[in-house]
Amino acid sequence: MPTISYLTTVQFDFGAIRTLGSELKRLGLERPLVVTDAGIEASGLLHRLRAELRPPLAYAIFAQTPANPTEASVRAALQRYREAGADGVIGFGGGSSVDLAKAVALAATHPAPFAQYAAVAGGAAKITAAIAPVIAIPTTAGTGSEVGRGAIIVLDDGRKLGFISPHMLPKLAICDPELTLGLPPGLTAATGMDALAHCIETFLAPAVNPPAEAIALDGLARGAAHIERATANGADREARWQMMMSAMEGAMAFQKGLGAVHSLSHPLGALPQKLHHGTLNAVLLPEVIRFNASHVGDKLARVAAAMRLEEGADVAGAIRALNARLGLPGGLGEMGLPREELPAIAEAATKDHCHATNPRPASAADYLAILEASY
Repeated sequence: MPTISYLTTVQFDFGAIRTLGSELKRLGLERPLVVTDAGIEASGLLHRLRAELRPPLAYAIFAQTPANPTEASVRAALQRYREAGADGVIGFGGGSSVDLAKAVALAATHPAPFAQYAAVAGGAAKITAAIAPVIAIPTTAGTGSEVGRGAIIVLDDGRKLGFISPHMLPKLAICDPELTLGLPPGLTAATGMDALAHCIETFLAPAVNPPAEAIALDGLARGAAHIERATANGADREARWQMMMSAMEGAMAFQKGLGAVHSLSHPLGALPQKLHHGTLNAVLLPEVIRFNASHVGDKLARVAAAMRLEEGADVAGAIRALNARLGLPGGLGEMGLPREELPAIAEAATKDHCHATNPRPASAADYLAILEASY
């Protein structure tokens, strides 16, 4: 019997950030640590957040989130948390900042070593309700981490692993599309394709969860209809609203499971080249769809319908063409990935927590073939 659970409180609309003060009071938080990154600080967006953190609230800021959060950054942010006597965490930024916020909330309330809580180490059972409360405020429309129950962290040993538990779910998500207005085209496209990849991959995953599948298809329809508009015009408010909803729905659905796209993009994201997660998902998605096509029944036809493609359309080809129209790389080689890394990535993918929920069983040789075809 499938277990189905949803989810957390979400404030969603233009101007939603103005609910932050009242929501902090509702949650009883008085000294939050804000986890963000240098780009957010430089862009002026942090001033929008500061305006809502009025006295008597006291807060501290950690603005050194790396592009792919690391175990070292968890330690650094945890030190700031403890110095400030913080009682909760606000993740403000893209998926990296939100994931780091969740990891800090875990590390602040659970004994070391941090790595023991990774999903592949059986860590979910060790994560308890004692975790510090997290508020997630995304400034991109992509990962959906604001409504996700996990964080992806690069450990000191180089592995990029998931830390997953219902207790990791933020107590509150504030989704304000206004925070994404003016996001550069390249980042809009890459994060937007991350959202579409979540919707497609979780819909194709084999677990039985009809509510998640319905949400995934709705998110896909919104994202496919608006990603090009949002990329072309950073001020298109309707497109920005729809892309943020698509991203949130993709993550609401992916508690059902992901698959080979993420099994590959996680170890790829741990490489020194610092490859962007959403771009990796976009580049890998067509060949993963081709690999899984024989094991998903009529689901690809339903994906095509949600994307408003013609009946019988080649979904993988349509996604490849969409990537090209968005200006995304045509392959992993264009992203700067050395070909000699491919065998090790293929092997690492078989150990990723998303590997088990791919619709078609995949071996290291299968993963290598997907990588070669995506190169």
